[in-house]
Amino acid sequence: MKIIDRLLEDKIHISFEVFPPKTDAGYEKVRSAIEQIAGLHPSYISVTYGAGGGTSKNTAKIASYIRDELGVESLAHLTCASSTKAEVQTVIENLKALGIENILALRGDIPEGMVFPSEDRYHYAYELVEAIRRSGDFCIGAACYPEGHVENEHKEDDIKFLKQKVDSGVDFLTTQMFFDNDIHYNFLYRIREAGITVPVLPGIMPITSAAQMKRSQELSGTVFPRRFLAMLDRFGDHPKAMEQAGIAYATDQIIDLLANGVKNIHIYSMNKPHIAAKIMENLSEVIQC
Repeated sequence: MKIIDRLLEDKIHISFEVFPPKTDAGYEKVRSAIEQIAGLHPSYISVTYGAGGGTSKNTAKIASYIRDELGVESLAHLTCASSTKAEVQTVIENLKALGIENILALRGDIPEGMVFPSEDRYHYAYELVEAIRRSGDFCIGAACYPEGHVENEHKEDDIKFLKQKVDSGVDFLTTQMFFDNDIHYNFLYRIREAGITVPVLPGIMPITSAAQMKRSQELSGTVFPRRFLAMLDRFGDHPKAMEQAGIAYATDQIIDLLANGVKNIHIYSMNKPHIAAKIMENLSEVIQC
């Protein structure tokens, strides 16, 4: 099933992101986590491509397993900065052969030491979107950045490039993590004004440790609101308390989004099924409304 068909339904959809193992030795542990997350009955599960394409060989395998064996729709990430155009096309054809209908098209991080851009690689995500669209009848997702992409100095440019990407054939967008819902609401207003009308899924990251917060800030440059920093200051040195507080904070974000008419929520699970389960438990009655 194409994810866009599900997102356009007049009901609430919760989805999760998982990532492949960094080594083959970790495959069974990751598979166990994914099975538990699938048991929460999400609308779909997305599978990341790995930094620099490093874990990409398992993306299609896991996406196929989620759909065929666990009975949950899957979304395979595909990045292009770490691969040549020919390598990207091989991945697309493999996904097609496996019957994967949904792809999240990303430029991805530029591998350290690589000369980029080069002629044999796609320079921008919109070029990858065009290639996927030419290659088959896929549902294509893409990323967006409520606080602006770190490589764009002006938010106006960010919206312009996002519009170009969507117009290239994107069916839906998923946001980078954010921790202040007002940033998301303002972003939605700006992109709708720019004529971007596809569904936008807010990406929610449950921060359950101080180290995770630091890593998230390094990767995305996101702004943490005062009340989040107060929570971290109070509970950051107490792992169990910080985990509980982080789950509560993420739950509160989701409830606010749902109360304001957002229908589709994407949760970055970090392969932690017990955290995903706690959030779904907290939302058990809310998502029935």
